[in-house]
Amino acid sequence: MEQWYREKYSDGVELNLQIKQVLVSQKTKVQQVDIFDSVEFGRVLCLDGQLMHTEKDEKIYHEMMVHPALAANPNIKDVLVISVGNGGIVHELIKYKSIESITVVEDDLDLIALLKKFMPKSANALNDNRVNMVIADNMRFTRTQKGKYDLIILDIPDPFGQGENHFTKEFYGACFTALKEDGILINQHESCFYEDDIPACQKAHFNSKKVFNISKVFQASIPSYPSGYWLFGFSSKKHDPYENLDKEAWEKLKLDTVYYNPYLHIGAFMLPTYVQKVLNKAK
Repeated sequence: MEQWYREKYSDGVELNLQIKQVLVSQKTKVQQVDIFDSVEFGRVLCLDGQLMHTEKDEKIYHEMMVHPALAANPNIKDVLVISVGNGGIVHELIKYKSIESITVVEDDLDLIALLKKFMPKSANALNDNRVNMVIADNMRFTRTQKGKYDLIILDIPDPFGQGENHFTKEFYGACFTALKEDGILINQHESCFYEDDIPACQKAHFNSKKVFNISKVFQASIPSYPSGYWLFGFSSKKHDPYENLDKEAWEKLKLDTVYYNPYLHIGAFMLPTYVQKVLNKAK
């Protein structure tokens, strides 16, 4: 008998993935964790019933969460990653020899163990000697940091439930304080294709603009995410993601990427008209 994973995107749209094998379905102290092998998208991670990453297209998400910041500021040394995700963020960060420390804050110790067992391709990056794993409430931790990081990456799930407070002006303010004078904040920004998702996208943009001198939105095509189209936020005290892009410096690194390149970087910040209108109405 066939097994299917179903996730509702809107009243008339849902994602259906055929399951080959369920590897784990476990309720930790923090959340429900499901990992399974799918027919088309490879291994899949779901948290609290929401698809987080698939083996087939996770590189797109993680590359876009990391490389635009490093291409705009190649001098990044100290990085804070909020939420372990599936380890994919760290997997991209450790490609940079120039990065000296990566602090990862995660409140679910059981999730880390499950990821290392069932998603080792990405999670094994957490074993890099530059990685400092902190098991703590990430909001409380961030509020105790002052001027320590060149880059903060918020790999936070959707802005409801546990993730809701991470999209507020107050939390962006805590990140601002934790960053150095020229620090950069990157966060996933949701999608505004479906009507019900627009408020969350606008909230993230509005609150980041209230806190940071520079706050821009960029895009990527991620097939397994709602609408297949996703937005990201680039907020900074000094670095403009477009004007400060150093294509030659990034290309000299000769990094192995699947999706990101500095030419795509330029286009990623050129948003469709309907997205611009949605963001301009943010309040």
